[in-house]
Amino acid sequence: MSAQSGSKRRPWLAASAMLLCVGALAAAAATTVSRSLVSYQAPEVTLVRADGQHVSLPDELDDGRAVLLSFIFTSCPSTCPLTSRTVEEFQRMLGPESANVHLMSISIDPEEDTPARLAEYARRFHAGPTWHYYTGTLAASIAAQRAFDVYRGEKMSHTPVMLLRVAPGKPWLRIEGFVTADELVRDYHRLRVSR
Repeated sequence: MSAQSGSKRRPWLAASAMLLCVGALAAAAATTVSRSLVSYQAPEVTLVRADGQHVSLPDELDDGRAVLLSFIFTSCPSTCPLTSRTVEEFQRMLGPESANVHLMSISIDPEEDTPARLAEYARRFHAGPTWHYYTGTLAASIAAQRAFDVYRGEKMSHTPVMLLRVAPGKPWLRIEGFVTADELVRDYHRLRVSR
């Protein structure tokens, strides 16, 4: 094959790759979203926030505010960026009301996700002052994942799950699938009204 014929194929390959990405995003958006009310007990583990502070997971969850909890890892190529973009939009759409919601993202890859790496990831998604990212030991991360039924044994096997609770002691709304920010805002307001 000549160099010229190889270069002629590159635009086709780039276009194919683009179509595959668009198709994957469309498929993700069309995925069925399921919701259920569930009670969880947070394990007594210490995590490390992106600001370097060692914190108790139960204390972080029960500071009196509503909580939106997600599990991510910074090198994730697909699910985590979509989830984080949704949380970013949720934060933006709530505006000043976002001060009443503690946004929490816990790394499922704490051996790679250092506080500095999480801080950079937080900047990428314009995390405001109420959105915290957490890492820690592998054991602490797995304990948190198991407590919230998101542990899948291997980081590449994880699925999109968000957990929303309007106040300490209330049940969690477990949202599985790729929810939109609009839907998430509606879920939040519905839960607040039913509180």
